[in-house]
Amino acid sequence: MRIDPGALLLSAARVVPRLPAWLSAGVFAGVAEIAALTGVAGVPQLRANLARAVPDATDRELRRLTRLGMRSYMRYYEEALRLPTVSDAQLGARVRAVNTEWVRAELTAGRPVVAALAHLGNWDLAGAWATRFLGPVVTVAEHLEPEELFQGFLDFRRGLGMTIIPLEQDGSTFRALLRESRSGGPIIPLLADRDLSRSGVDVELLGERARVAPGPATLAVATGNALTSVTIRYERLRGPRRQAAGSRWGIVITFSDRIEPPAGAQREEAVTRLTQAWVEDIGDFIRRHPEDWHMLQPVFVADLDPARLKPAGSVA
Repeated sequence: MRIDPGALLLSAARVVPRLPAWLSAGVFAGVAEIAALTGVAGVPQLRANLARAVPDATDRELRRLTRLGMRSYMRYYEEALRLPTVSDAQLGARVRAVNTEWVRAELTAGRPVVAALAHLGNWDLAGAWATRFLGPVVTVAEHLEPEELFQGFLDFRRGLGMTIIPLEQDGSTFRALLRESRSGGPIIPLLADRDLSRSGVDVELLGERARVAPGPATLAVATGNALTSVTIRYERLRGPRRQAAGSRWGIVITFSDRIEPPAGAQREEAVTRLTQAWVEDIGDFIRRHPEDWHMLQPVFVADLDPARLKPAGSVA
């Protein structure tokens, strides 16, 4: 019998918030263990990606790291599905934000901040926190199949307070981002650590050639707004904070300092250099916290099918 992942996720979205937190957390942790043990779709690629982050790891260490990575990944889904039931007080207790002062100053002055994100930690929890405690959030969602699943994700994230722009291939998405960047001071986080399209930018990530999205750098250059890299990791909660959060886990959101383009650089060079700069920030973080990098798809050029690989920009 074939299982429809989309239907399964939609069903989980309806059921999980009604379950006791300890039960849903246990179920998702069990799913993670089974997935890591059986090597279901995506797990071998996760292990291959993690091997770049920890090149000296033994096979045993890589197996353990893959297990931890899947537990972190499944924790993300379980927590995200429960977000509609989380109070503002619990949300504030679950998140510890680092280096937000300059970001708040930009947003308060009505200047948007563009944030380059990777598949790290729980970005839905981070987005929900930001809408309540930092500023308006505008982001992009990639189309999913079936359409019912995609609309479900749109409704879910919009219900958390975020403005979501569907990703289109006709240029309308970028134009919508430009319009949003002129309306007040939103923060615009863009998930960008994988892009196999013709516009993808070749960079060095973890010492290897990889392909990422140019969106964050392109938007920052086009608008003159600040660019930052944002990393997210899990941390165990204890004592009063754990009680206030209503969870054993919280996240740490770290904003880099403003990433500046080289003086006098032309547009294409500025985009390339800015992209490599945020990728280096993300890469340094992944080396320190590889278990929270949920990349279950190919991102390194060596793992891609050369016949399907389209020309891309590259770092000189």
